[in-house]
Amino acid sequence: MCGIAGIFAYLDVAPPVDRAELMRINDRMVPRGPDGNRQWFSDDGRVGFAHLRLAIIDLSEGGAQPKASADGSLVITFNGEIYNYRELRAELQAKGRVFQSESDTEVLLQLYAEYGDAMVGRLRGMFAFGLWDLTRRRLLLARDPLGVKPLYWADDGWTLRFASQAKALLAGGAVSNDPDPAGIVGFHLLGSVPEPFTVWRAIHTLPAGTTLVVDATGPGAPQRYYDVAGALAARASNMPVEPSDARGQLVAAVHDSVRYHLVADVPVAVFLSAGLDSGALLGTMAQLGVRDILAVTLAFEEFRGANLDEAPLAAEVAARYGARHIVRIVDRAEFERDLPAILDAMDLPSIDGINTWFVAKAARETGIKVALSGLGADECFGGYPSFADVPRSVHWLRPMNWLPGLGALIRRGLSAAIRAGLGIHPKAAGLLQYGGSWAGAYLLRRSVYMPWELKNLLDPAVLEEGLRRLVPLKRIGAALEAGGSLGDFDRVAALETSLYMRNQLLRDADWAGMAHGVEIRVPYVDPFFLAALPAGAALAAMDAKAAVADIPDPPLPAASRARRKTGFVTPVGRWLQEAAGEGSRADGANLSMASRNWALRIWKSGWTGPVVA
Repeated sequence: MCGIAGIFAYLDVAPPVDRAELMRINDRMVPRGPDGNRQWFSDDGRVGFAHLRLAIIDLSEGGAQPKASADGSLVITFNGEIYNYRELRAELQAKGRVFQSESDTEVLLQLYAEYGDAMVGRLRGMFAFGLWDLTRRRLLLARDPLGVKPLYWADDGWTLRFASQAKALLAGGAVSNDPDPAGIVGFHLLGSVPEPFTVWRAIHTLPAGTTLVVDATGPGAPQRYYDVAGALAARASNMPVEPSDARGQLVAAVHDSVRYHLVADVPVAVFLSAGLDSGALLGTMAQLGVRDILAVTLAFEEFRGANLDEAPLAAEVAARYGARHIVRIVDRAEFERDLPAILDAMDLPSIDGINTWFVAKAARETGIKVALSGLGADECFGGYPSFADVPRSVHWLRPMNWLPGLGALIRRGLSAAIRAGLGIHPKAAGLLQYGGSWAGAYLLRRSVYMPWELKNLLDPAVLEEGLRRLVPLKRIGAALEAGGSLGDFDRVAALETSLYMRNQLLRDADWAGMAHGVEIRVPYVDPFFLAALPAGAALAAMDAKAAVADIPDPPLPAASRARRKTGFVTPVGRWLQEAAGEGSRADGANLSMASRNWALRIWKSGWTGPVVA
């Protein structure tokens, strides 16, 4: 796990790599790599790589980067971990390839030499890398299938730059910070910036599951090698299994994924909430023979004695599996002290990530470098209300689509009533207009604001261009295109995995964890794991979310099963309400409005200039 950066002056008329610029880019990401800081430059000065190291696999100098092949024809700067590198190494050795180190990084170089760009399909892990091929004079950028690790790039027409953080590219001084209306509108709609956009016009996110080749003519189009909906469709085409066999398949898939995610040369801890998902990870770790496991739980004084207090039940789970348990308590004063650092580390604006910031901070304080997280389980197992709400909305309201314009007309009328103060949530006005399609129903469920509300928040020119380029419904619908006739469960799983999880949860885990030099591993976010699960229909039939409790042996305690799902939350909404003199009521409407207030506070803290009215 690391921070990476690179510059490729691909046009002959472009000036050679500015080494000082590469250093500035690298320096902006220093917390990502406390164990090493190195650069490499090609002999002709046209290519430069930088690398900040968090040493997890092969702690020796053999794991240092940027790393070159034995003959110097290939050089890589790599962020992430390849969990199946030992199997790949053995396969390559059987083909006659000789290794000089024990690192997974060298496996990437040898794998590329053997298979070329197709090597990405053989990798089990989280990764983003830049690989220079001297013989072909081309740069290959790649990102893992589900988007665990980020990669940003900018191209000015003669030089391409890439880095693990968008803000790092700006810090280099050669990339424009002009705002991108598409990213700005995306943030206000969804609380995160949808890829491939950022909030800066010149900086792009390399989409998850894609590669990008840059040669003497510049960057080509990103090439997709993995699609979530397509993968779920392939899984659904498998022969159905008996319910008992499906449960066994679920248990085997989780055990296999956790086993791979424990590959490391340092201890691996776990972020433990009171929920089923992280408890199942801890129980599986213990069942696999891991000893002296450290479990870290986040708690808040405001939640003491309430259902939102994670600590008591987490302590029971930790004791059940023999883990050393650390409870880290955060209060409002610490949140306010940390807020400037949080906003500085937040690479793109997001309404989430505060919880991960503090649990990663706690991990760093105890010397933890690697921790497993239960992130991604709800997307796999149907743990969100959207798995019921979105299909119900589509099936009930689709018949209303037969009369064009009816939904928009009703929405305008209801909006006026809402403004009159009738106590209806503002999004309710769009139910008939949006709720009859998969993309529209999902937007209603996940949006912070709806498109018609943004005219009161954003400059009209920004809003018009942003909506035109973002095309929200088309972009959401694209997440289902490769899935064909997926069932309801798999449709929602594809949407949540491709959009909410990728653009918000995974991105937040990266910036918040790496700000403290902590690698967050996500066993439920793994294409090999998804492929090994039963089909979505079988997961829905078994109530997979509840079945998670039976994955470890012994299973999770009864109290874990009985606890109402709350998510991994913080009192940020309450703190914001109290600061605004609005009390601390925690009902759903208030929390929804608090997320809107938080989104505005994040944005107004200053990202791209005065674009908010």
